[in-house]
Amino acid sequence: MRLTILGGGGFRVPLVYGALLGDHAEGRVTEVVLHDLDAERLDAVSRVLAEQAAGVPDAPRVRATTDLDEALRGADFVFSAIRVGGLEGRAEDERVALAQGVLGQETVGAGGIAYGLRTVPVAVDIARRVARLAPDAWLINFTNPAGLVTEAMSRHLGDRVIGICDSPVGLGRRIARVLGVNPREAWIDYVGLNHLGWVRGLRVAGRDQLPRLLADPTLLGSFEEGRLFGADWLRSLGAVPNEYLHYYYFNRETVCAYQQAEKTRGAFLRDQQARFYEELRDPNAPALDAWNRTRAEREATYMAENRQTAGAGEREADDLSGGYEKVALALMRAIARDERTTLILNVRNRGSLSALDSEAVVEIPCLVDASGAHPVSAGPLPG
Repeated sequence: MRLTILGGGGFRVPLVYGALLGDHAEGRVTEVVLHDLDAERLDAVSRVLAEQAAGVPDAPRVRATTDLDEALRGADFVFSAIRVGGLEGRAEDERVALAQGVLGQETVGAGGIAYGLRTVPVAVDIARRVARLAPDAWLINFTNPAGLVTEAMSRHLGDRVIGICDSPVGLGRRIARVLGVNPREAWIDYVGLNHLGWVRGLRVAGRDQLPRLLADPTLLGSFEEGRLFGADWLRSLGAVPNEYLHYYYFNRETVCAYQQAEKTRGAFLRDQQARFYEELRDPNAPALDAWNRTRAEREATYMAENRQTAGAGEREADDLSGGYEKVALALMRAIARDERTTLILNVRNRGSLSALDSEAVVEIPCLVDASGAHPVSAGPLPG
């Protein structure tokens, strides 16, 4: 099976490839095609993957190309993880928005709108090419703003494009951990839009465990969202929001914090990744070691200004390991092998959330099998 990764010179690609290395079952990915506009970045990431694959006898073959049509032909799955305008564009979106006193963030607020406007035309072109060159392929969209981009692509690919995000999965995992529940045995009642959703319940054997969490100040203060939003706020909501809703509920505080920060998040990542790619211009530099060091710093500083504003402290060690690649591979396996599972995904609404129209892309639990992702009907959100 062939997997094509668009944005294949991107920093997160080794997460996906590393997860593939642990899959030895029949029907696994045997070839990975990396596509990027930047040949130097492709070379750097290819070196990281080669070091990851050392000593793995059945590691998927890796091929890199700057030709989009060549990358798409023959693909069974396409992962789209592009960044139109690069990190320089993200840094500019943030800077311009913050200068006007509004939120400069890549998915929500004015910065997210700017990024979406720049990204959608390119994403639509990709969707049209996939429909023409790989009509049987499934496209899994990582590109932010994930809900907006997935919806634009769905007008050309229908239900064969599915958006993913690790935020809801991470949130559900943290709540389960605090409650002493196995996440695999829990049904997470999550509903909303990408980066703008809420966990309204966590059911084990039919019993909702979330009220136990909301009633216990000690438990609420023991995980990231509890510290970020505060126990009183969560109890007033009767739900646990996605961490990105901190930008909405505490907009004034977060805008002020980002205005006062030495660098915006985009500028920090731009400079950090520039150092990484510069380091790998040396053909003798240990690529995987450089990548691991850079990723550790990236994860540790995620949403740092928000946590500082809320006095939430450092991130937990268990939250530094990523996760979106695990969601992507679980989705791919469910479709390719009919390994039925439940995942929180970005899909067309299809009446699952009555307040929104049928074609709107929502982030919601889905039953996934060989025929795709099927949203589960959700109760209405309270005012």
